[in-house]
Amino acid sequence: MNALDSLIEALKRLPGVGQKSAQRMAYHLLQHDRPAVHRLADALTAAVERIHHCERCHTFSETSLCSVCADATRDARLLCVVETPADQAALERTGSYRGYYFVLLGRLSPLDGVSTRQIGAAELLQRAAESGVEEVILATSFTAEGEATAHVLAEALRARGVRSTRLARGVPVGSELEFVDLGTIAHALSDRR
Repeated sequence: MNALDSLIEALKRLPGVGQKSAQRMAYHLLQHDRPAVHRLADALTAAVERIHHCERCHTFSETSLCSVCADATRDARLLCVVETPADQAALERTGSYRGYYFVLLGRLSPLDGVSTRQIGAAELLQRAAESGVEEVILATSFTAEGEATAHVLAEALRARGVRSTRLARGVPVGSELEFVDLGTIAHALSDRR
């Protein structure tokens, strides 16, 4: 495989990037922005060498503990469980949560061979048993796999006497009901407060 084909194949590994998009990116970078190619290559190399998982919550970090886990001003009574570091970053951007996190690095998917062991359920249960944790917030996605993950974790936490809650579902802010999908409306009605 020549260098151009190898670049295109590498770009295709990115989520949402197919053959045509990868070709467009490769041609653009090589034809119009060669300095960006070097910056991108350097940034990728640095990321692979320096970024690891936080020892405590499993998010991405350049140090053994991420900045959230190292922050003693956070509320140790709250532990929010998310599927990915991107989910954690999204919650942090809201500025409305001041507890700690546990990143599963996936969700249950029996068809793909992903079990509770692969997502770190045992580590989560151990972390939730730490003194001071009063509530575990299950902030997994609302896909079938995310719902199954939340259910299995909630049952395991309940069996150990740990209180768990689930993110609320409902109508998005600023939306009009006639354009909201029926499943969302149904959940909003049943989970109303």
